[in-house]
Amino acid sequence: MNKLLDYEIAKEELSFSEKAGQLFMPAAFVNDTEEEIQRLEILIQNHSIGALCFFHSRASAATNYEGKNEVIFNTDSFQTLQTLIARYQGVSKHPLLIAIDAEWGLAMRIENTPQYPYAITLGAIQGNDNLIYEVGRNIALDCKAAGIHWNLAPCVDINNNPNNPVIGYRSFGEDKINVAAKALAYVKGTESEGVLTSIKHFPGHGDTETDSHLGLPLIDKSKEELVENELFPFQKLIDQGVDSVMVGHLSVPALANGQTISSSISKVIIKGLLRGEMGFDGTVISDALNMHAVSKNYPRKGELEWLAFDAGNDVLCFSEHMVEGIATILKNASTAQIEESFQRVWKLKEKALRSVEMASRTSSKPETDNKLNRKLAENSLTLLKGKVADISTFRNKDFCTLTIKRASLDKGANEILDSLKEIKTETEQEKDILILLTPPQVKPANNFGLLKEEIDFINELIQTKNVVLYLFGNPYVLNHLSIEKTTAVVVAYQTFIEFQDVATAHFLGKIKAKGKLPVTIN
Repeated sequence: MNKLLDYEIAKEELSFSEKAGQLFMPAAFVNDTEEEIQRLEILIQNHSIGALCFFHSRASAATNYEGKNEVIFNTDSFQTLQTLIARYQGVSKHPLLIAIDAEWGLAMRIENTPQYPYAITLGAIQGNDNLIYEVGRNIALDCKAAGIHWNLAPCVDINNNPNNPVIGYRSFGEDKINVAAKALAYVKGTESEGVLTSIKHFPGHGDTETDSHLGLPLIDKSKEELVENELFPFQKLIDQGVDSVMVGHLSVPALANGQTISSSISKVIIKGLLRGEMGFDGTVISDALNMHAVSKNYPRKGELEWLAFDAGNDVLCFSEHMVEGIATILKNASTAQIEESFQRVWKLKEKALRSVEMASRTSSKPETDNKLNRKLAENSLTLLKGKVADISTFRNKDFCTLTIKRASLDKGANEILDSLKEIKTETEQEKDILILLTPPQVKPANNFGLLKEEIDFINELIQTKNVVLYLFGNPYVLNHLSIEKTTAVVVAYQTFIEFQDVATAHFLGKIKAKGKLPVTIN
């Protein structure tokens, strides 16, 4: 902490070039080579970089979002993360602000760390926002243990499009009031341990069918519609004094005077709407600038960084051309522009370092992730179709249990289809079937990883047998199933052992389902 400077001192001591460097947040990778680590150290030293955002590896980062490159599992990632943070802090003249995406815990990026439920699961909880508060708090404690100051979460996107390829399960749901309440509880819990948050992806990434990692989504709604719905949770949290807002790569013409420009480089949206109309005076951070929604349109190094800064972003996340970006900003920006963003970033940095220290003195011991996840499972479990009595009657029959879950994601289609033939033979004479369905993936691409033949088989069972279905996964999977003829459908959302245990207890009639589906199933 001896390098922490008061803003009044810093604004006098840092050069103009150093102040520009403080606005940059390059990506840091836990599983980098020594050569890559040293390259980042030199960048930090020579250009006064202000922040780092950690990712697992280059293969798992934003532009490899669809998994084109193999992601290597590293059991020592957490220890490596701690070591790297200390190492990068050690070479920096000024304290670095360390960030990460930990929406559902460090497990989003780091192996062998606590994982909490996805936002869609938390969205199913009725009342009990204190549980969401505890999720935020626990995640903040895990961040602090690693040396992280800033959790770039939560998503306050309203997911009202079942085909959304990138938000979906990361949203608390489709109801703006529920989204705002859950997000606020998460933020308050995180803040209680002195860790910063960032609400995202402004002005709302929910009603899209394009992944902004790969292309620029277009939201063709009127401003009135957007103010009424998508902007609602952002305004609610801004009114509560949230630390920062992350601007997404979205084209929203109604908010940009008819332009199809990305929100992340739109002065009208950031300076006009976010700051002017909505009254946000905190730190604005861009979504990752390497994402193809914007990066592929600006091949000249430094140009995108300048456009993002000039539009009103204070922190330039995942810039890939920092040296050129700093030079371009120094060439084009006014002194006042740089000083204004530098002040916001430095004061955020001061707050982070001081808040963590203060919270550490007053922090009480939280529940373990296992106990908290058990409570979350009990409160989110959702009886979507059927009645308790229907399940009770079914339970007393001579039913067959069919578990549809891939032991390995590496299975080829032929191997899966061969297994399916065996299952068909085994269930042919059965009348009553309990299906425990765990889709291979939580994202909707390629039918959540299920083959068409698997979906057809499940639907055939539903049509011809007496079926009770328990789903351990994204509830949007149900849009692919003909659930009208099921005896009962129960959504358990997660595959954690705590959620499996709660589902079992529910089937046995020992507990009631308290949750409510936070999205609409067609």
